[in-house]
Amino acid sequence: MGYVRDQIKVIKERDPAIKSSIEVLLYPSFYALLFHRWGHWFYKKKRFFIARLISQIARGLTGIEIHPGATIGKGLFIDHGMGVVIGETCEIGDNVTIYHGVTLGGTGKDHGKRHPTIGNNVMISTGAKVLGPFKVGDNSRIAANAVVLQEIPEDSTVVGIPGKVVRIQGKRVNPCNDLDQVKIPDPVKLEICKLKETIAMLEQQLQTIEGKLGLEVSTIPQVMDESSEIYVSEQFNERINQTEFIRQPGQHQCHNSDCNTKEICKSYQSAEKK
Repeated sequence: MGYVRDQIKVIKERDPAIKSSIEVLLYPSFYALLFHRWGHWFYKKKRFFIARLISQIARGLTGIEIHPGATIGKGLFIDHGMGVVIGETCEIGDNVTIYHGVTLGGTGKDHGKRHPTIGNNVMISTGAKVLGPFKVGDNSRIAANAVVLQEIPEDSTVVGIPGKVVRIQGKRVNPCNDLDQVKIPDPVKLEICKLKETIAMLEQQLQTIEGKLGLEVSTIPQVMDESSEIYVSEQFNERINQTEFIRQPGQHQCHNSDCNTKEICKSYQSAEKK
């Protein structure tokens, strides 16, 4: 009964969809963790076949695959749960929340510790993959579909492929009490913003140097073949004029430097016939 009371408390705290305590019996997480308790007991007694049999039965019933060798702390909640995989040497701390499609797995066939260690108060969002024998620090949050391949410090948010750490205003947070999988920084946008700032700074420095040297460098792009889609520098245009290359059908291909037509002129047509 102690397990049932704990699960009622955990699920009510973290899933706003639950309306009554009896609904806990409809959650796959409830049965997956219950079966894991039995399987883990047999695993510690080295009754490996029975332990794996129990875990496979639970997998078929719930869609959640937890190896009986995994060590799980108090207050784990697996929301929805379909497609969750937890490896043999995985260690999960207290008050952890895991959403469907999450994999806590290894990266090879090595023996010994090969799965991650998840700290306390960690939230792992939908579709995230945590692969390898490292630790995810306490109070951290892993965003949806992130792929984490290295150790994560405490109080961090991890996003992207591969996962990148983004601090949340330098404050310690408990992500399990703030189940927001949407308002998470985008590391790609952050990098683009940094690049834009760097380019703007370099352009300003270049203008300063040009002003001191009294240089006038034209920044107006040159147009090749009067196309509105292709812009090149004057130097590049000169280089193209000195280089033999294949042109598209209908473009000027005459070798007469005095010919200014944009069509295939008679000189080129006669040379082509020869």
